[in-house]
Amino acid sequence: MSMREGQRPPGGPQMGRGGHGGFGGGGPMGLAMPVEKAKNAKGTAMRLVSYFRSSIPILAIILAAAILSTVFSIWSPKILGNATTVLFNGFIEKLRHVPGGGVDFHKILQLMFELAALYLASSVFSWIQQYLMAGVAQRTVYTIRKQVMEKLTRLPVRFFDEHPHGEVLSRFVNDFDNISSTLQQSLTQFVTAVVTFVGVIVMMLTISPLMTLAVVITLPLSFVVTTLIAKRSQKYFLERQQRLGVLNGHVEEMFTGHVIVRAFGHEERSLSEFDRMNEDLADSTWRAQFVTGIIMPLMNVIGNFGYVLVSVIGGILVVNRSIQIGDIQAFIQYARQFSQPITQIASISNTIQSALASSERVFEILDEPEEPADAAADQLSSAEGHVTFDAVSFRYEPARPLIDDMDIEVRSGETVAIVGPTGAGKTTLVNLLMRFYDVDAGRILLDGRDIRSLPRSALRRMFGMVLQDTWLFHGTIRDNIAYGREGSAPQEVEAAARAAHADHFIRTLPHGYDTVLNEEASNISQGQRQLLTIARALLSDPPVLILDEATSSVDTRTEVAIQDAMHRLMQGRTSFVIAHRLSTIRGADHILVMQHGRVVEQGRHEDLLRRHGAYYELYQSQFAGQDIEGETAS
Repeated sequence: MSMREGQRPPGGPQMGRGGHGGFGGGGPMGLAMPVEKAKNAKGTAMRLVSYFRSSIPILAIILAAAILSTVFSIWSPKILGNATTVLFNGFIEKLRHVPGGGVDFHKILQLMFELAALYLASSVFSWIQQYLMAGVAQRTVYTIRKQVMEKLTRLPVRFFDEHPHGEVLSRFVNDFDNISSTLQQSLTQFVTAVVTFVGVIVMMLTISPLMTLAVVITLPLSFVVTTLIAKRSQKYFLERQQRLGVLNGHVEEMFTGHVIVRAFGHEERSLSEFDRMNEDLADSTWRAQFVTGIIMPLMNVIGNFGYVLVSVIGGILVVNRSIQIGDIQAFIQYARQFSQPITQIASISNTIQSALASSERVFEILDEPEEPADAAADQLSSAEGHVTFDAVSFRYEPARPLIDDMDIEVRSGETVAIVGPTGAGKTTLVNLLMRFYDVDAGRILLDGRDIRSLPRSALRRMFGMVLQDTWLFHGTIRDNIAYGREGSAPQEVEAAARAAHADHFIRTLPHGYDTVLNEEASNISQGQRQLLTIARALLSDPPVLILDEATSSVDTRTEVAIQDAMHRLMQGRTSFVIAHRLSTIRGADHILVMQHGRVVEQGRHEDLLRRHGAYYELYQSQFAGQDIEGETAS
């Protein structure tokens, strides 16, 4: 298949987040971290929310649990403050020898039980909301993932030709992970942060509006400092990510091609380039961390300034008996919590933006136009293999003509070889025949019926295909061969392997047909992988065979044996053979010579040689020693 460069690279890694504790500490640190943003955030958010409609009752419980958990947590410092007040007043009364005075340990014990109950209730409701939200998030992601997987099976081959496989995998793996983690954690954290922020302000106001004002006036200063640093640090974080990508690319490239690197003795060069990239990355990382590291000391300064204000104002209020000593303790705890929700909201906002960008990329797949629906009128249970190309025209891109007004007739049982230079349109004929693409004009007939009137699944069952690029999945050799026909008996699998001359090497393996191939099938050779794909095609026993450079990866001796087996097995079947090694197609019934999407010559091997035309020139070029090994099927 043809493969074109994709539209855009996969989404980059999500940036880190951080926050600082302490009074007035922290700030919207997430603002310093650049993230990918959705082009239509509002529309994407509404579409994502629509998947929660069936879970609205559970979401209501989650919301209530999050609020209750946060409220119980917020109320705890007030109880601790009351206990401190009881303890302090008791000691003062004892020091003053107040009759009947002293520490009321019964009251303190009662407050401790209340505090324990609050902590327990907060933990229980927090667990409930996390447990329920995990279920809702995973069901939602499950639904979307299932829709995308079903969508991918309905997309035309053109989509996969125009989008790099890495990009599709990135959307299916990385983007779904991003969506899942955001739905499961960030949404409940966002609710908790908002409730905490509001609750803390309310509690501080109930203790002392004046001290609350002292805390609030430090907030704008925190925002100003954080914003200034964020603007400065953002370019360093971007630079760090870019240099990290360059370094990762170099490492992947060097280790993927380590054999070539060693063969040409470029180890030192590779190491020197790595050292340079590593130094650049270390420098940009140091700059980014240094600039953002300034936030903590500055926030501490602002926080200490706030502590001074609270201490002075609180001390005056206690002396004037406007508040109790425990209220100051509680207020300091609330002041510590005051800035944390702001930091969380800023960080979560970045996370949600990143998740919306991931959702948008996933929804783009769901919005892709699908293959036209199959015609339901005609059904196909068997075929003789009579194929006709009637005035066929086709082009991948409107501005670049490829095939124009092509006429080809292949009778049942004939072997047709297709040859020509790169880009001539050889593999395009196969794409059209299998209906991976539909013709722009004209028609292709199978036994006199337009293939567009046939269901694609039924049409493709009539073809067996072996491509130059082998595809085998992680599993046993027997399962890989049996992939050609569902429900095949072990004896049929072994018969197909013998016909493809694969039986001998399979039986020499430690576990024979039960040998498990790894994910890349790299535990057997390229030639052996090709033999297995040939056996798989033979097992399917189709009326039409398509061999696209099927013997390009086997040695000459094996190639001769395969050609002999193919000759016997092709009897009674229509066969299309795409090859650039002309020695393999001498016995073909017809040879089609293609140039620029047109059949410029056709006939048998000997007849074409006598014409001294395009085929003769191709033949002479191969046997005159010219290097055309780099040529690939179009």
